[in-house]
Amino acid sequence: MVDGTKIDGIYVVHGITGYELREELLENLLNKQYKLDAEFVTESRVPEENEALLQKYFIDDIRNILGKGSAFCTLVHILIYEKIIQNKNRYAIIFENDVCFIGNKFLEKIKLVEKEADTLDEGFIISLENSTLEFPSLWKLKKNKYLYKAKSGRCAGAYMIDRKAAELMLNDIKINKCKDVIDWWHNDLIDRNVLKMYWAHPALTEQGSFNGKLPSSISVRNNGFIRQIRWNAQKMYKTYLLRLFR
Repeated sequence: MVDGTKIDGIYVVHGITGYELREELLENLLNKQYKLDAEFVTESRVPEENEALLQKYFIDDIRNILGKGSAFCTLVHILIYEKIIQNKNRYAIIFENDVCFIGNKFLEKIKLVEKEADTLDEGFIISLENSTLEFPSLWKLKKNKYLYKAKSGRCAGAYMIDRKAAELMLNDIKINKCKDVIDWWHNDLIDRNVLKMYWAHPALTEQGSFNGKLPSSISVRNNGFIRQIRWNAQKMYKTYLLRLFR
């Protein structure tokens, strides 16, 4: 939770094995440094339970569409929505386990985001990240405004939702089972007007698997110094130059 706000759930999409060091780093960052009391959520340790969950939430041939990592990542996001309902969270933040904060003022900025979220109609996702390097038009920015309506997400590495959004997603998945990785499933829900999407600007986080600081568990994207140079160059171009012409 974030003290002084209605954000009473913080969840991390995590994996059972192979991420012990990352868990330690995030535990220190989220729980000890920022006092967020984040809960790490994984798939089941019992293979049969995971198969039952995949059958419950996904189309029958999902194994032929998504790799194991993508399927389980998406599954854990869905399990978090179940937790949001069970815990009766008003607002919740979901991080994937390669989250990197931009600057050192996350708590200060998220409180501004939460305050503006109070003015929105229920059933929303707020993208907190810049992973697609897409931003609101420079010509639409307003002073002291932090949330901008969008037609798609910016990946699912860091976002805030209200309880109504979790309810809408879980109700929809009973009828229209998931057939995509989490990012694309969100976009499908937005296209069908199940959810409303907003981008927080300036962005609060980046994905370490995009900026080169951490490897990804579901892609072949390289991490390291070269990727960091490329990322920062693209970010500079798309943040300050390209937006002038959009």
